[in-house]
Amino acid sequence: MSTTTPYTSPIPVRRAHLGDALASEWTKIRSLRSTMWTLGVMIVVVTGIGALLALAVAAVDNGGEYSARQGSVLELGMVGMLLGSVCVITLGVLTITSEHSTGMIRTTLTACPSRGRVLAAKSIVFFLLVFSLTTAVGGLVALAQTAIIGTSGAATAEHWFRATVGVGVFMALLGLFSLAVGAVLRHSAGAITTMIGLVLLPFVLALSLYGESLATLRETLIEYSIPSLMAVLYSGGSADPTGVGVPSGWQPLWILLGVTAVALGGAYVSLARRDV
Repeated sequence: MSTTTPYTSPIPVRRAHLGDALASEWTKIRSLRSTMWTLGVMIVVVTGIGALLALAVAAVDNGGEYSARQGSVLELGMVGMLLGSVCVITLGVLTITSEHSTGMIRTTLTACPSRGRVLAAKSIVFFLLVFSLTTAVGGLVALAQTAIIGTSGAATAEHWFRATVGVGVFMALLGLFSLAVGAVLRHSAGAITTMIGLVLLPFVLALSLYGESLATLRETLIEYSIPSLMAVLYSGGSADPTGVGVPSGWQPLWILLGVTAVALGGAYVSLARRDV
């Protein structure tokens, strides 16, 4: 009578952890065509528009006079970065809605049943990728504009840090906000349209509030809109000459961080309670 020895796998069995989920999400996001397209277009838009604006300013103005009349040269980078934010919003939404549209989310949750861990891994990978890239591109554009115009204007070390690293954090948080909206809506077109509407809606509403009695509401909508908050990071001050009761310095990051945290909380509840 023979006995059968139970098979023992040579591969050590261990419990999965957050590092495994991070590795999985990094593999997925770097293999998606949408990642290459959205981030590639973002780089072209930010660097192209930044260089064109610097060349235009250098052609019509003396670099030494620019800083005294217009402020820091770093502010020229905002136009390209604002347009590039559309690419970041799109990638943030697609990072999670593409899995819902293809059914890949079922495989993901089978491999990693902890839905909170999946959402955390997606958020961490996306944040680090967008932060690294936008900070590098923003810094490169700022250096190029300074070289083309011949001066950085009145920019201080803190101003440089805020206009590069601060803007990188701002863009990454905006993308995370988009990812959270995508997790709740689970529809690519709907989530992208919603995010673009949230960016543009304050300005559109402000245009219709032309009555004197609505001036306070109109100014509040403008001051707390996404473009105005980004402008504060580039300029260091608010659009309001009085600067009283409006965002300034690093405050836009705290505001967007709070909004993004609430949105991610809603995304977790939606992912945990709804079927996929």
